[in-house]
Amino acid sequence: MSSFLKFAYELLSQVVYNIVSWLVAFLNLFITGWVQYFLIFKTYFFSFGIPQKILSILLMILLFAIPVTILILLVRKAIMHHQLKADKTDNAALYKEIGRLNKQVLSLMDEKNSILALKVNAMGGTKRIPYVGASALTDDVIPTLDNVTGGAGAASGVSGVAATVEGASSEAMSAGPVSQAVLDHAPVVKAVVTEQKDKVLTSRFPKLTLVDQEYADYQYPVYDDEVTLEEFVNRYRLYAASQLGLYYTPEIIRRFVAGMASSKLLILEGISGTGKTSLPYSFSRYLNNPATIVSIQPSYRDRTEILGYFNEFSKRFNETEFLRALYEANYRPDPTLIVLDEMNLARIEYYFAEMLSVLEMPSKDEWVLDLVPTAWDGDPKLLDAGKIHVADSTWFIGTANNDDSTFTITDKVYDRAMPIELNERADAFECDPQPGCDVTAEHLQYMFQRAKVEHPISDEMLDNLQKLDQYLQTRFKLAFGNRIMKQMYDFIPVYVACGGTELGAMDYIIARKVLKKFESMNVSFVRDEITGLINYIEKTFGKAGMEDSKAYLHRIQNLY
Repeated sequence: MSSFLKFAYELLSQVVYNIVSWLVAFLNLFITGWVQYFLIFKTYFFSFGIPQKILSILLMILLFAIPVTILILLVRKAIMHHQLKADKTDNAALYKEIGRLNKQVLSLMDEKNSILALKVNAMGGTKRIPYVGASALTDDVIPTLDNVTGGAGAASGVSGVAATVEGASSEAMSAGPVSQAVLDHAPVVKAVVTEQKDKVLTSRFPKLTLVDQEYADYQYPVYDDEVTLEEFVNRYRLYAASQLGLYYTPEIIRRFVAGMASSKLLILEGISGTGKTSLPYSFSRYLNNPATIVSIQPSYRDRTEILGYFNEFSKRFNETEFLRALYEANYRPDPTLIVLDEMNLARIEYYFAEMLSVLEMPSKDEWVLDLVPTAWDGDPKLLDAGKIHVADSTWFIGTANNDDSTFTITDKVYDRAMPIELNERADAFECDPQPGCDVTAEHLQYMFQRAKVEHPISDEMLDNLQKLDQYLQTRFKLAFGNRIMKQMYDFIPVYVACGGTELGAMDYIIARKVLKKFESMNVSFVRDEITGLINYIEKTFGKAGMEDSKAYLHRIQNLY
């Protein structure tokens, strides 16, 4: 036994010795050892150079920071432990309050279920109404009141409507004398309204169905089919000034109307505040058909951003205002403008690619967009097997700023569109109030065609254009295709019919559609050649003409 006690004594004494040694070493490391540290520091510090002195000071600071950090952490832990211990009664009260609130939530849920049960009883149903979205996961049908309540709800709903009308009629009679005709027609009117609401609720295109209902009894105005292009343009300028306080130069309006004759897509460019958005807005108000303004977001990536998409879960089509305006244009004979505001905040050739391709189709019957693969009962009237037709009376107007927040408009878009620059502010002027103008898109197109007959491009101008084309191909390897030529044949006659000159129209087209291609070239290598081009333009078209083209070339030349 004495041997075991000796063993235990030696073992435990060694353990205690090691613990004491560790504590002494710890104290010596962080507390009592500082005297030795400073002696060592003092011994070597004065013999060091400047870099060594800086490093030795940093080393001492780091050594001092370690125990200070440990001490701070220990103090913070002690304080937090003390606070939690002191708030023990408050925490218990908090847990009790949370439990009470949970009981209230359960009570409110029970009350909500009771109210839903009362609604089912009021509809005459004996079954609980399921979640409508659940049927969309398994059934390929549109959820309706009949297939939700098993048919009983629809019948009782009709009887409920009749009872409502009957009660309203008796209430009106008690209030005073009422026309018997009103009472006779009240159930009919109520039934029609109920039927329209049911159509909207059961349609997978509710916005487009509302458009059908709006135009069911629409009274179209008397359209003016005698107005000429020059009168049309002048009256709009007076209307914008007198009715809306917006002022535009005749030149801008001529370019805008001529641009409508040459392309279904117009791009309004220029500095902020020159009226890029207000121009199509006021023009549509002048036509008594307000434009739909769609604000383009930087996140737009594909066609679903502007056309919407079909939700497979809810069996509804997520419609957009762009789609509604596109559909409504099929009802209206007058021109419809859809404004893509800040259209180059996203890449146009991404979200607008399908529309660009459709508008290039030679036959208007091919201007269709697929929305859904098949037709359903209850779809809007003007949808053809899930396809929507792009009406010939529709124009797309895009506004664009050229700054760091926008994307560059590519040649693919520019070639298909007609750019209109608004860099000048028109002076205000006084005029008498001018009313709007009701004109059909068919008559507007007729005026465009008539202008091509009455104001064809002269042979002299075509010869000069051919010479310029050959010069550009020889010196700059720059050519333009048939699309630009077609736009030129449409733009120039209408521009002249609106009160402009043939040379002014040719100047604008060459500057905006042909010479603009210099921006995609390395102009620094052909800067000297641009001077020769300016001289050639003056020689061919005259020194007093083509001012817009020469100014554009000077601007390009000064950029490099």
